[in-house]
Amino acid sequence: MYYPDLHTVAGVVQFHAGRTPATTAIVCSGRSLTYARLHRDSNRLAHAITAAGLPPGSRIAYLGKESVHYYEILFAAAKSATVLVPVNWRLTAGEVDHILRDSGTELLFVEPALTDIARKVQADLPRLRTIVELDGLAAWQAGQPDTDRAPGTGPDDPIVQLYTSGTTGLPKGVVLAQGSFFAIRDALAGAGLDWIDWRAGDRSLIGIPGFHVGGIWWAMQGFSAGITNVAMPRFDSADAVRLIREHGITTVCVVPSMLRLLLAEPGAGPADFATVRKIVYGGSPISETLLTEAIQVCGADFAQIYGLTETGNTAVCLPPADHTPGNHRLRAAGRPYPGVRVKVVDRAGNPLPAGEVGEVCLRTPARMLEYWANPSATAQTLVDGWIHTGDAGYVDPDGYVYISDRLKDMIIVAGEKIYPTEIENALSRHPAVAEAAVIGIPDERFGEAVCAFVAVRPDQRIGPRDLLVFLKDSLAAFKIPSRFEFVDAVPRNPSGKILRRELRQRFWHGRNRQVN
Repeated sequence: MYYPDLHTVAGVVQFHAGRTPATTAIVCSGRSLTYARLHRDSNRLAHAITAAGLPPGSRIAYLGKESVHYYEILFAAAKSATVLVPVNWRLTAGEVDHILRDSGTELLFVEPALTDIARKVQADLPRLRTIVELDGLAAWQAGQPDTDRAPGTGPDDPIVQLYTSGTTGLPKGVVLAQGSFFAIRDALAGAGLDWIDWRAGDRSLIGIPGFHVGGIWWAMQGFSAGITNVAMPRFDSADAVRLIREHGITTVCVVPSMLRLLLAEPGAGPADFATVRKIVYGGSPISETLLTEAIQVCGADFAQIYGLTETGNTAVCLPPADHTPGNHRLRAAGRPYPGVRVKVVDRAGNPLPAGEVGEVCLRTPARMLEYWANPSATAQTLVDGWIHTGDAGYVDPDGYVYISDRLKDMIIVAGEKIYPTEIENALSRHPAVAEAAVIGIPDERFGEAVCAFVAVRPDQRIGPRDLLVFLKDSLAAFKIPSRFEFVDAVPRNPSGKILRRELRQRFWHGRNRQVN
């Protein structure tokens, strides 16, 4: 199920609408669209976007849970030569404001339940001219033709701008070209590898949300293959098991915490996963115990993927052949795809030999174009075509990549990337907080949990509940610490930098790696 002539997002739905028009393309919340209908509806919406006066390159945003509308808008963006900015629906109004402001979004599609947030931020965003609620989408585009549009774009033109947290605490917009969604597919097909493959009759479960690179990338792989894709408005383990069983799902992409919840779902067993032939997982490391259990229960092939939003998602893969119980390579992230190169460098940027730990750097044809309107950050991350990942690791003599730590202090909770600085800045705004330091600690359910060390001003008294209430309006719920420890002072080095390793030591001592 590989169509080598497909290299643009707009071309995908047009091609399959002509090839198999009656095949169901997307299912979500009881609504479904065939490829023919998805093509016509996205054509009509693309005409409406153009009629609204948005020239090529304009940013349009989507604020809402997964839905059939989300994919209509994605393909409409491709057909109108605009760039889609998916926004995490769990963010606060202030966080949404930053993304819409930074991206210069002019048109926002919003789920009705989130309209209040949209209207709240619109008042201070002069470039945000139009807000369209999803239940009013049909009326907004009424009268537009459903004829094909020629957007005049190609594989090197931008299609999405995904926001990822940064060490400064302000998310940066990662701009990905259309070709980012086809490069790894082409590399695997060209080498005759089936690490991630698609077959006639496959039905894919999209468990990762579309505002994540993993979610939108996985969806595009299914659409490119012309199969049926089943999306969830939000991940729920009971619903996921039900959808797998009822739709005969054959391919699944999840983060390890989702896999753990699927296996723990009451009553779920091998029969529920009988149709699943391949499970792709990534977003955070996985324990060998969980992986072994999953292999036994699901009886499917497993493939681990590793990459960043900046690498266009996956750049390294641990293929199914390496997923055998007891194999020492289960501790690896995998090996690069054909056409992807990896190197490990020291602090001065010098390449290190096999086995030595340094910063992992990746050179991939799927890499980002830039951080939007942030040339200095782009220059730090994208150097001579190499993405500096911020992850510490090494490469073994056989070319397998192992990740041992994070250089950028990032925390990953159930696949969500969180940076301590953002939380520390929010905590420091509390009048009773003298200083704060945030780290990730091991958590059996979500991989990691956020732990905050707080030093309180001498004349003040506060407890965890006070801080939880205070943070509620400034941080998304998944970023709020689940554990608070009150200390006299935050440990720092002579230059004033927080000694996170010192704080992490008692939580991570005795573990093979400092990520979970």
